[in-house]
Amino acid sequence: MTTEAEPRAVNATILAAFLILGYAMAIGFTDNYVQLIARDAGLWQFFATRTAFGFVILGAVAAVMGWRLRPRNWAAVAGRSALHGTAMIVYFGCLAFLPVATVAAGLFTAPIFTLLISRFIFGQALGPFRILGVILGFGGAMLVLGPGQGTLLSPLTLLPIGAGALYALGNIATRQWCAGETAETLLIGFFGALGVFGLIGMAAFALWPQEVPAGADGFIIRGAVWPTSTFLFWTFVQAAGSLLGVGMMIKAYQVAEASRVAIFEYVILPASAFWAYVIWGDVLAPTAVSGIVMIFAAGLIIALRGR
Repeated sequence: MTTEAEPRAVNATILAAFLILGYAMAIGFTDNYVQLIARDAGLWQFFATRTAFGFVILGAVAAVMGWRLRPRNWAAVAGRSALHGTAMIVYFGCLAFLPVATVAAGLFTAPIFTLLISRFIFGQALGPFRILGVILGFGGAMLVLGPGQGTLLSPLTLLPIGAGALYALGNIATRQWCAGETAETLLIGFFGALGVFGLIGMAAFALWPQEVPAGADGFIIRGAVWPTSTFLFWTFVQAAGSLLGVGMMIKAYQVAEASRVAIFEYVILPASAFWAYVIWGDVLAPTAVSGIVMIFAAGLIIALRGR
């Protein structure tokens, strides 16, 4: 015998699935163009400019919607934003020289690190299925970042996993420190942290200039340069796409149960690979595809057992 609440729950889950699909397609599309941005400017100028665009867009939407953006706990929001912001520095830095699907796979090891941190720092027990999820996800990440791309593992290819670890710490901080904050407050804090990091990086390279390689190879150590129209256009698209995508993700978590929504988030892996193929003609090796499937399965196991 079904209750009236069950069809509503099913409809909410379906709506959340479409919202997460929209989020994945938006983020997968915009992140594929970071390599164009990397040719014309530096990572730090990109962050600062992206934050400026993001503040203008988010401020306008907040004024129309009546959102409250001021944090209740400034220190908590700043700490959480610093963790996620540092993760994004690593993530976007890697996008200049690694395929988007590869970097996204590294970032999506975050649930694995969340479980490990919860176990060894907070003492939470892990059952056999979630241990299996950790092993499966880690093996998948190794396939995507190493042999899956026809390369050997190196500190450079392991950087996306470092981003996943930092992102996991930020996710834990979200629950532990920022339970009373709105999603809009956390979003503007996240953009603000990236902007601060961008300004610091630009100032550092202005004081201590480096010999910068041409093109995307100089993305991380390039200081401020005169912005090209290509840089401004795709940075604006990045800011708008991020706000749109994250907005859809936030809405998904508002309409459906979080443990179910978390499963859908892994669609960003095939979405990133899809856009890389459509835009650049990049094709992942079969072992890399197998690795993405393993990471997806690990997230599925972790999310289901987390219920």
